[in-house]
Amino acid sequence: MRLTVIGTSYLGATHAACMAELGHEVVGVDVDAGRIAALRAGRAPFHEPGLSALLARHTASGRLRFTTAYEEAGAFGQVHFVCVGTPQRRDCDGADLTCVESAFAGIARHARKGALLVGKSTVPVGTAARLAGEHGAEIAWNPEFLREGFAVEDTLRPDRLVFGVRSGRAERLLRQVYGSVLAGGTPLVVTDFATAELAKTAANSFLATKISFINAMAEVCEAAGGDVRKLSEALGCDGRIGHAYLRAGVGFGGGCLPKDIRAFAHRAAELGVDLGFLHAVDTINMRRRDRTVALARELCGGSVLGARVAVLGAAFKPDSDDVRDSPALNVAARLGLDGADVTVYDPEALDNARKAFPLLGYALSVPEALRGAELVLLLTEWPRFREIDPRWAARLVSRPRIVDGRGVLDPDHWTAAGWRFRALGMTWPAMSRPGMPDGPGGA
Repeated sequence: MRLTVIGTSYLGATHAACMAELGHEVVGVDVDAGRIAALRAGRAPFHEPGLSALLARHTASGRLRFTTAYEEAGAFGQVHFVCVGTPQRRDCDGADLTCVESAFAGIARHARKGALLVGKSTVPVGTAARLAGEHGAEIAWNPEFLREGFAVEDTLRPDRLVFGVRSGRAERLLRQVYGSVLAGGTPLVVTDFATAELAKTAANSFLATKISFINAMAEVCEAAGGDVRKLSEALGCDGRIGHAYLRAGVGFGGGCLPKDIRAFAHRAAELGVDLGFLHAVDTINMRRRDRTVALARELCGGSVLGARVAVLGAAFKPDSDDVRDSPALNVAARLGLDGADVTVYDPEALDNARKAFPLLGYALSVPEALRGAELVLLLTEWPRFREIDPRWAARLVSRPRIVDGRGVLDPDHWTAAGWRFRALGMTWPAMSRPGMPDGPGGA
């Protein structure tokens, strides 16, 4: 088929490349000329595993091309996917639909008769019906369920597809677009506009709730002397709960979960439904950053003023260079404001981190970040950080003290190597014994 993708940021660039991989001819459209130039050269404008290879292959073959002209896209496409962002509004928690409305207006003006306009952006329930009424075009809603770091896999082999449609023709066209995916056994839910829109916002809200639940349990564990890792293990063995998203830590961030749960609660309130529990989910999540800063101060004797601090991680999650609402950078910046000399290292996100927080220090490697540090915080769970040898690391730092903000390190392994170790939701009686060593320089 001939498809267009409106918007070539994270979602759009990935969708365009993957649709070409499925055998379609694809034109990507964006108003950002610099981004279009990079994509035309087969370069991904952000880090996402596997995406650069798809872009290079399909731009070279001619199956995938990019433009800034809606006219070109409208003349080309049978199905137009709108994949633009919906950030939080400045004046409230609601979603800003400016880009969605502009994209639909732009492509509707130039689309050929009979073309199908398909929304993939995360929008408040009721948006699709309103747009269909405004533009008089046939519209469908096909929400995305991508995980950053796994977006190519999630597009080519999704765990489900959702089609919000009003006609059999729209469903048939989407079935044709995703023919090979459906042939592979991917479950399909065909439904109305409202349910399709809710499928995305409800999924993100559930995941955020699960993360904040275990982080609330971490707070209880610290107060009661429990171990949240063992608690998570016990809970996850229950088939009704499962292990996924039950690791306590510094909390979620990124460009989706935080703004999506706020927008969902805001829209529900407009409809007369109280989703106040999502405000609690948001509050618990932000509180984990406070607790991480408190653990850093505790390890430094009550104040980080003048302390050399190494922060491992800048992206909000591994396998990404996305620093939007990153817990790692938020904690790093707060320690810097407290007077710490902070150095950040991340394998992929340094350029974006420098733009967002230019006053922090940055290192180009793990050894450079650790050298001379008096405190280390692991705040993004990149595999290379999880695999650090604590004895090797102890030889680089001036004082072996670490906060595991992601719950991924073995505390016994690190304490045996001479480190004072703290993690969210864990207490160790051995660490509170008088005279506990703190490596060179003492406590």
